[in-house]
Amino acid sequence: MDYIELTVTAPAEAAEILIAELGDLPFDTFEETATGFNAYCTEADFAAAEAPTYALIGHYGQQWAGIEASHRVITRQNWNAEWEKNFQPLLLADGRVSVRAPFHPKPEGAEFEVVIMPRMSFGTGHHHTTALMLETQLTLEQHGKRVLDMGCGTGILAIFAVLRGAREVVGIDTEPWTVENARDNAAENHVADRTRMHLGDAGLLAAEAPFDVILANINRNVLLADIPAYVRVLAPGAPLALSGFYEEDLPQIRAAAEAAGLTYETHRVRESWTAAVFRKR
Repeated sequence: MDYIELTVTAPAEAAEILIAELGDLPFDTFEETATGFNAYCTEADFAAAEAPTYALIGHYGQQWAGIEASHRVITRQNWNAEWEKNFQPLLLADGRVSVRAPFHPKPEGAEFEVVIMPRMSFGTGHHHTTALMLETQLTLEQHGKRVLDMGCGTGILAIFAVLRGAREVVGIDTEPWTVENARDNAAENHVADRTRMHLGDAGLLAAEAPFDVILANINRNVLLADIPAYVRVLAPGAPLALSGFYEEDLPQIRAAAEAAGLTYETHRVRESWTAAVFRKR
């Protein structure tokens, strides 16, 4: 299956609004750029969403000058070429966490190292939400815990949970190639024996319960729909870390979490992207 990359040029204020609006369409991954952002969805989903997408762009183009959009098909093959050309190694959390591809040299001095070959999957640490979640994981006790990585993407959060001492991590994603990619990355990081990656959605959770920690870096709409399902399989007193949404969405996320039986603890923000931690009462 191929993806559509929608490239949008827009002022920062308009870009935030457009991302929120496009999140109600099939777009589920967003990447900020120097001139706006890129949005991604499957080619099949875009077939029905193309007209509404460009109608939305046109509507906001009447309010802000300089808003433009175009799209292209991203195949699995040329996706690899694109990210390999641009992917740079990262040091996060004041140098404590290294994220690199297998073809990058190993850095010195990092406490934790994650090796990621993303292929068609989301989650290299370059997007603010992934970096925020990795930093959040450093604050959560995971040693000896059973962890869920919901919307696992490349498996980066699942892998990091094992590096932080988790005894078992279950990863779930809705895309077949993502699950395959996450399994490959777990093997690359020598943690395959403590990870299980599954194809599916929140409907799988009941059979996998309970969890001591849940990590979910997806998007606002999926989180709002699935928070009750997460709470049902979360052990009492255990944390739920969420990201994939803007700071302006935090009140809505918090209200849904508290209504489902969670207590807000803290959140962190990077260029409006937000990661929040809640705990089951």
